[in-house]
Amino acid sequence: MLDINRIVIQRLVLAWLIVSLLTGATIYIVESNRIDNAVIAFASTESQRFSPEGIDTKGMTPGELEALRQKALEFASKYFVVMKGYDYEGNKLFDVANPAYAHIAALLPKLKFTFPRDGAHHYKKLAIDGETVVQIQVPLRSSTGSAAGYFEGVFVIPAEELARLDRDLHRLLLISLLCVLCTSLLLYPVIITLSRRVIRFSDQVTKGNLEIVTVLGAAIAKRDSNTGSHNYRVTLYAIRLGEAVGTDKVDMRALILGAFLHDVGKIGIRDDILLKPTELNDEEVAIMHTHVQLGIGIIQTSEWLHATHDVIKYHHEKYDGSGYMKGLRGEEIPLEARIFAIVDVFDALTSSRPYKDAWPVDEALARLSKEAGCHFDPQLVSVFRNLAADLYRQYGHASEADLHASLRQLVKDHYRQLLSQH
Repeated sequence: MLDINRIVIQRLVLAWLIVSLLTGATIYIVESNRIDNAVIAFASTESQRFSPEGIDTKGMTPGELEALRQKALEFASKYFVVMKGYDYEGNKLFDVANPAYAHIAALLPKLKFTFPRDGAHHYKKLAIDGETVVQIQVPLRSSTGSAAGYFEGVFVIPAEELARLDRDLHRLLLISLLCVLCTSLLLYPVIITLSRRVIRFSDQVTKGNLEIVTVLGAAIAKRDSNTGSHNYRVTLYAIRLGEAVGTDKVDMRALILGAFLHDVGKIGIRDDILLKPTELNDEEVAIMHTHVQLGIGIIQTSEWLHATHDVIKYHHEKYDGSGYMKGLRGEEIPLEARIFAIVDVFDALTSSRPYKDAWPVDEALARLSKEAGCHFDPQLVSVFRNLAADLYRQYGHASEADLHASLRQLVKDHYRQLLSQH
């Protein structure tokens, strides 16, 4: 039985991981930008405190310049690595450095500083020697509010400020991931309930479809051989051979339906030919061959039965190209048709018919081996030889009711596996 709980849990965990990664990545990018902006804003606020009342840079005396330099040195003593001041013509007013950050100051000549003339603020966040720093260029205003020059500095962001921002980021990431997890846990019982309903409905649909196919196939088989057991056996044999060669689940569905309805076209063959107890003449053989085309015509209007097309149309093709309808050879013949051709002949040989006795399994396999490469795919014959004896013991003499029960369970298992892939 399909383990719906395991499948839902696996898919919810996968969905949680994907959503968590996407959510976490989005939050990380957004919050990292926010942190960068907060860092720059912090540095900008600190730098603007240098001259809140404005500064007049024109006609400054040497004493006033020295006083300005001392103020800058005092201001730089906390977080600034270097501070520089320029008048609006680009003449340097002061240039001070903080000895506490000499290791950073030594690396600054590698940075390029461009003197701005647009009257705007300029910021650049950098990592130097393990420290997070911001290069700032802020316009200096005169006491009247006009442009007086530029203040330039390299500001070290305090470790405690970075730690606080980092804690906020990790806290937000954790909350987001927990929210996604809680949502997934809340969805679990809802999805389980809906999935079980879908599976019950799928079982009902599968059962109904199987019943329709078996009724139609059995009606055709009874008209031809007075028994529906042949259709059950060849379908069971085909499923097992298909499993052994790793047939895809979608192709297995086609094989199951095609095996049961392989001779659906015989419903259009006259009784005097279909039930003739003696050998058919050439004209009658030609008419009998038309059951393939008749079968294609019957199923072509059904989208669901379209999967039977390859088995119905090509199960009389031969590996060497001598079969009908198209004279295909080798792997030009669809895999489902090549599988079915082997099990169809095997069951025909090992079953009693009004005109013959059942062959022993060994003799039937010897015939298959003899015609491998001519009638049959030799690789498939080789695989089937290892399965045939056990399959015959299990299904060869089973009642039609037992065959029906076995087929129903196998079909249910395969259709559930097909459902689980989607």
